[in-house]
Amino acid sequence: MRLSIGIISLFWATTVLASSNSRFFKRVNNTGYELKKGPLDTPWTEEVGTDPWPEYPRPQRQRSDWKNLNGVWQYRNASDGEIASPPFGQDLGQSVLVPFCLESALSGIMAKWAIWSWYRTTFEVPSDWNSDNRVLLTFGAVDYEATIFVNQKNVTFHRGGYFEFTVDVTDYLSVNGTNELVVHVYDPTDKDLIQIPIGKQTLEPSHIFYTPCSGIWQTVWLESAPISHVTQLDISADMEGNVNVTVHASGNQTSGPVDITIYEPGSDEIISVFSGESNSPFQFKVDSPKLWSPDSPTLYNLTVELDGGKDVIHSYTGFRTISRGEVDGVQRPLLNGEFVFQFGTLDQGYWPDGLHTPPNKEAMVYDIQTLKKIGYNMLRKHIKIENSLFYRACDELGLLLIQDMPSLRPSVPASTAPCSENLRTKNEEVQKEFERQLDLFIEQHKSYPSIITWVIYNEGWGQEKKRELPELRLTDHIRSLDPTRLINAASGWDDHGAGDFHDNHHYANPQCGTPFYSTPSTPYDPKRIGIQGEFGGIGHNLTAENLWKVEKAINEINGTYEIDATLEHWNYRAHILLSELRDQIEKFACSAAIWTQTTDVEGEVNGMLSYDRRILRPDLDQWKADIQALYDAASARGGRNYTMVQVQTGF
Repeated sequence: MRLSIGIISLFWATTVLASSNSRFFKRVNNTGYELKKGPLDTPWTEEVGTDPWPEYPRPQRQRSDWKNLNGVWQYRNASDGEIASPPFGQDLGQSVLVPFCLESALSGIMAKWAIWSWYRTTFEVPSDWNSDNRVLLTFGAVDYEATIFVNQKNVTFHRGGYFEFTVDVTDYLSVNGTNELVVHVYDPTDKDLIQIPIGKQTLEPSHIFYTPCSGIWQTVWLESAPISHVTQLDISADMEGNVNVTVHASGNQTSGPVDITIYEPGSDEIISVFSGESNSPFQFKVDSPKLWSPDSPTLYNLTVELDGGKDVIHSYTGFRTISRGEVDGVQRPLLNGEFVFQFGTLDQGYWPDGLHTPPNKEAMVYDIQTLKKIGYNMLRKHIKIENSLFYRACDELGLLLIQDMPSLRPSVPASTAPCSENLRTKNEEVQKEFERQLDLFIEQHKSYPSIITWVIYNEGWGQEKKRELPELRLTDHIRSLDPTRLINAASGWDDHGAGDFHDNHHYANPQCGTPFYSTPSTPYDPKRIGIQGEFGGIGHNLTAENLWKVEKAINEINGTYEIDATLEHWNYRAHILLSELRDQIEKFACSAAIWTQTTDVEGEVNGMLSYDRRILRPDLDQWKADIQALYDAASARGGRNYTMVQVQTGF
């Protein structure tokens, strides 16, 4: 099947591709799956069924010939050392729904301490795929280490719980058409004080640290592609119409011809066709482009053809420039050359039914639409990475993203390290692995227009300061990988002057670019942009119906920074805090702020939404007025006259 997507929204095209090519594999035991009753569900939990996430999962590099492998697989808990004897041809005894974390209710397992695990399924390759092509197997994300076997052959190993990986399985496929896929997963989380990038995950959840996510938690799929095919597409487009592209390609050729067709937004009309060579950067220019911004998130569809059309992929881009500059004597973040105050939420990306994985696309988009509805123009994706369709939704709905690198556990005790006090990293090997995954993080996400800032460290978690100050060199390193965005080297706490931002964390009141501060934050540095990286965090307790029904979590609710007795009091306190923030924009150097948070999570009750997404706390009229006042205050300080826009619909 070949699909032209110039005339439709690319986000909708993912659904079209899925429904037009939904040849799901023959399952090895699609009976026995049962949705577990977890501590809390959402309005979408019962809608998931057994063919979850049918959309094409990688919107910036879409191919027509693909096959979704999500659904009911077999599962068995394992123990250390079992990888030496994989369970080929064996019934594993339990049914698991891929792609949901093993600890989640939607997985059908709700595992505890899923350190070692086995998955198994079978699949068939569609008979109408080009027999001269290669068959590629891709995992959106597996937490944490995955060893992949196809027809009893070890075909690849991957480490890193948040990243996509692909393996060419053509040479391992069975001649009789039925293929066995077995996956071994090792996910220690924080067992035995190991240090790996895990964000908020812990084997012993407590208040601000949550239930872990082990195993396959993003879509698994097959694709047909020629021997020489596009493996990565790097694309950035600026406000002047300059487009920088690198088309990475497989095969033995060092380079090959590439043709890129750009379409008029919302149309199949071709603007122009540009040519270059694969595996080398090239540039071209689009005249007078319509710019991307939160109030006008214009996207341009494009087609990439490699080697005269042997490999064809569909993608998109948005024209915008992210920079910093001095506006009326203050360092500011600039979007398309103008200061726009950035106001967003701390977004943890957790779901009570799927944990790291939303129950479906509709649920995921609902969160983003809700933030736009309230008046936010930004979110900080907090020490977690989402699936690719999340970033596509932010691109299309117009939400600026401050994207964190998932952090290491905060520290390790001195007894496990050669030092007299706690260390941020256990040893140099931990730091080296963190940096390897930091590179994956940038490389796999640097083409999304909505991402405007990278965050390296959060509140000193895993931020070494005994052996060296790594953020000083990592800031330069990230700029070499991606010079198009700003960098927040240390969000809160241990700031040593690196990056574009001076970031203050303070609950509940803001201290944004102000001449006052509280430790462990540091005095405002006027040479950089002032941002309130976290504030607010005020809570409002709920009835048991909408709470995470785990006794420990409920008992720790009073650990919330502030508890307000009623929703009326909660909204009143929010008004006071937002008024303080407005004053700091008017009087001082505040350029951006992040309210804690989008939703409640487990024992936290300080979200715009309850954890189950059934309760919306804000008084919308009040919040819209207060947020517009922030934008107006920034406008009076030399910023763009930014007005909130109505949330887009139709997804």
